[in-house]
Amino acid sequence: MTTQTTNLDSRAFNWRRVTRHPALMEYRRLAFLVAAVNLAVFVIELRDGRWISGGAYVLSPIADMALINLSLGILIRQQRVVNALFWLATRVPVSWPLWIRWGAGKVFHFGGLHSGGTVAGTVWFGFLLFAMAANRMQGAALPSDLTLGLSTAMIALMVLMVISALGPIRARFHNTFEKIHRFAGWTVLALFWAQTVSLTRDTGGELLQTPAFWMLCLITLSIASPWLTLKRVDVEIVKPSNHAVLARFDYGDTPFPGSSNAISHTPFGEYHSFANIPAPDQTGYRLAISRAGDWTGRFIDNPPDKVWVKGITTSGVARIEVLFRKVVYVGTGSGIGPILPHLLAGDVPNRLIWSTRSPRATYGDALVDEIEAHTESPLIWDTDARGKPNLSALALQAVRDSGAEAVIVISNQKLTRQVVHDMESLGIPAYGAIWDS
Repeated sequence: MTTQTTNLDSRAFNWRRVTRHPALMEYRRLAFLVAAVNLAVFVIELRDGRWISGGAYVLSPIADMALINLSLGILIRQQRVVNALFWLATRVPVSWPLWIRWGAGKVFHFGGLHSGGTVAGTVWFGFLLFAMAANRMQGAALPSDLTLGLSTAMIALMVLMVISALGPIRARFHNTFEKIHRFAGWTVLALFWAQTVSLTRDTGGELLQTPAFWMLCLITLSIASPWLTLKRVDVEIVKPSNHAVLARFDYGDTPFPGSSNAISHTPFGEYHSFANIPAPDQTGYRLAISRAGDWTGRFIDNPPDKVWVKGITTSGVARIEVLFRKVVYVGTGSGIGPILPHLLAGDVPNRLIWSTRSPRATYGDALVDEIEAHTESPLIWDTDARGKPNLSALALQAVRDSGAEAVIVISNQKLTRQVVHDMESLGIPAYGAIWDS
């Protein structure tokens, strides 16, 4: 395979290099859509004077907007909802035009609705708190001190969660971000229940007749459901090198290709999701875990014999391969983990480009032999022997040589975004993780 005939470095202006830039990816477009809809509602309601009646703010429609947005943000990340979205997106047949399948494959950008909804919900709650305080300053008896205090505590925690989720902060302090989202989120949910009860009492209403009560029931079930399936399971570790291990599980769950599970050393500790590697003729599954930080380093240096598994098997980006007649997989390092189950299943013809350091020494002969036996003409690039390759050029050449319709990239953030941008700038559908969790 050569990499000489590409137009990746063409100086000719290309609109796709602008419209397909990572800054304009579907995740951000969805977040912008949520913001635009909320702004439109605010402007219309403000213009029509529906926020104010008798000189005081009307609290119920403001509270409803906050609840609607937060419900969207929470429910869209629920594992069963995620699986349903992937199922729906992958119903599109390969006989449909490529541009439709290209768009359907972007289903994993649903996180834009999560971030857009939660941020908008936080803003609406801030407006609600302002409206409550303004009413009290004008001498209104309602809301009560308890409702006002609960609302203040909620908005403070929600702002903390939004700030911790900002990209640079989340990336640098990911463990802290995870703890804030879990424990502050649980606290906000409890406060939300208390505020709903208090506000209902303030207005003399019936709790069971309020939309907020039933929506809170749904949200609570959504948040609790992954923890209701929490289990401690046995794990067998194969350690081909000090850089990577293969963890095998067989506790009655054989997941589908293109899925992941979250594991941890402790029930309420730091969870990490890894792509499942099921084999068609075996029960259970494997995980490929390479050294990429403190948690994975401890896992490799001191392999456990049991781990905790939270939630259900959840669809991931490579699940969308079935939308195309043939795909090119591009992986680096342990990125082979999410790719391997698709090679083994063979549901979609594929070509593989895998760039990694000393593949046999790092991941073992058995794994490399397995890869070579289950894909057509794989390009396994040893970076120790050959240096780092131009993955975009290799991917483009593979598309041209094989007639593939799409490229799926499993790598680090920088390389993933670069390859996806380069391919889509040339009109080739490309997909890769977006690091939104």
